[in-house]
Amino acid sequence: MINWTLYKRGIQGSWKMLLIFAAVITMYFTIIVSMFDPELRSALDEFAKAMPDLMAMVGMNPASGELISFMSAYLYGFIMLIFPMIFSILSANKLIARHVERGSMTYLMAAPVKRTTVTFTQMKVMGTGLFVLIFYATVLGIVVCEISFPGELAIRQFILVNAGVLCLQFFIGGICFLSSCIFNTSKYAVGVGAGVPALAFIIQMMSDAGKELESIKYATFFTLFNPDRIIAGEADAFWGMAILLVGAIILFWTAIVVFSKKDMHI
Repeated sequence: MINWTLYKRGIQGSWKMLLIFAAVITMYFTIIVSMFDPELRSALDEFAKAMPDLMAMVGMNPASGELISFMSAYLYGFIMLIFPMIFSILSANKLIARHVERGSMTYLMAAPVKRTTVTFTQMKVMGTGLFVLIFYATVLGIVVCEISFPGELAIRQFILVNAGVLCLQFFIGGICFLSSCIFNTSKYAVGVGAGVPALAFIIQMMSDAGKELESIKYATFFTLFNPDRIIAGEADAFWGMAILLVGAIILFWTAIVVFSKKDMHI
């Protein structure tokens, strides 16, 4: 069901964007991990005490004395949510909607390849990119921590947190990919594909900003990813991961069905 020629071309067209996002993640991981030193970390803690609502809004709450909790607070409440999400938005539009808008989808449809094969292949390109990005962040985090603070990182829990991020980003990717398959122009594909997860993230930020708005967190799928509960090994955190993964499968499957049946004037 996969067209390897198209897949290779898609990967070749994505590697530059992957390098850019990998570079950004490398910068943030290196800086944040270096702040685990108690003397440097105190600056973040003091800022959190001075402006608790602002720090909570972007998912950066004061962490415990453990390295993994520190990383969870300052990397997995904002950085590892936003940048892979932006990658999904750009990638989904580039793989489907932009081809339709520019007319280049005509050449793909003219070849003896089914629509489902084309869409599934493009989905695999996007999924591969997300997996590589999260896998890189996982390896990077382990390496940086072991170099700076040998033996301090709870590696098993760290891997589980990144598995949770991957499930979340697959779900977001499914939303973006479905939008790209529904609309024939980039402005609508990006508008909806970016708008839905962006709105969900804003709602999540608002719910973190104060107790009076805490209940609205249940209106967003970001609530299903809770790194602190994953670290603690709580069952509901893993159920949340499972729901996100199943939801991602449903979204991608729906996108393939929608694209294979819709009318296109290309």
